[in-house]
Amino acid sequence: MKKRVVALFSMLLVFAIVAAGCGSSKGTDSKTNADGGNDKTTETAKGSITAVGSTALQPLVDEAANEYMSNNQGTTINVQGGGSGTGLSQVSEGAVDIGNSDIFAEEKDGIDSSKIVDHKVAVVGMGPVVNKEVGVDNITKEQLIGIFTGKIKNWKDVGGKDEKIVVINRAAGSGTRAIFEKLALDGATPVQAQEQDSSGTVQKIVSETPGAISYLAFSYFNSNITALKVDGIEPTQATVETNDWKIWAYEHMYTNGEPTGLTKDFIDYILSPDVQSTLITKLGYIPMTGMKVERDASGKVTNK
Repeated sequence: MKKRVVALFSMLLVFAIVAAGCGSSKGTDSKTNADGGNDKTTETAKGSITAVGSTALQPLVDEAANEYMSNNQGTTINVQGGGSGTGLSQVSEGAVDIGNSDIFAEEKDGIDSSKIVDHKVAVVGMGPVVNKEVGVDNITKEQLIGIFTGKIKNWKDVGGKDEKIVVINRAAGSGTRAIFEKLALDGATPVQAQEQDSSGTVQKIVSETPGAISYLAFSYFNSNITALKVDGIEPTQATVETNDWKIWAYEHMYTNGEPTGLTKDFIDYILSPDVQSTLITKLGYIPMTGMKVERDASGKVTNK
């Protein structure tokens, strides 16, 4: 009788240990879902991913990656620039997990857009910027095209000081350049000029070079340069949201197929209400939810 009691007790003890193990939270973190609630059963993805591409989007991805990694131990998110063309080509080839781009994949030659998945995470406004000493803060679109095509060569011809205009361009493959040429220059080919790969470098050169003009995402506007109005319209979040300021684009994070694991978790994090309402606006981007219009890959704009 005693042996049977001991055996029964031992079996009950084993079952209790197994049950406790099944209820353990080891390897599972409480995670906020897209609706703002907590999902206690979602296992946090671990490991390492790499995001490459648009330098206009890079400040947001960098900051979001730092926040995500600090809240999720055991994750590494590598963020690199290189331009939208690089992001699209590398994610298409499967060389990186995320390809960041200012342009739709359909707009880039040599990219099979059917093989990659688009995740629009924000809107970026872009605009012409000049050295603070040129004496101009507002020009017409016709004058803007004239400057970038080399027809207007001196700031005095558009109401500024008697100083030579120095055009700073972005390199071929830059999404910012593609958007600016399409929407600000109506497709005109800019004059041969100095080219730079990085938005940060452009910002610095314009601030330090007398007579300089270039173009940047709003997130790179600062007090060391002057952002030009065009036809009296200011480059602001409010004017982008209504399409009164027409030089804007979606910020895309492309994946090779539907994302999984850490890649999916990170993109979901950037699209979460907290990031959309705080980090995106703090860094000078525009939340997707604020747009009153939408634009497709062909450039057609419709009201929401």
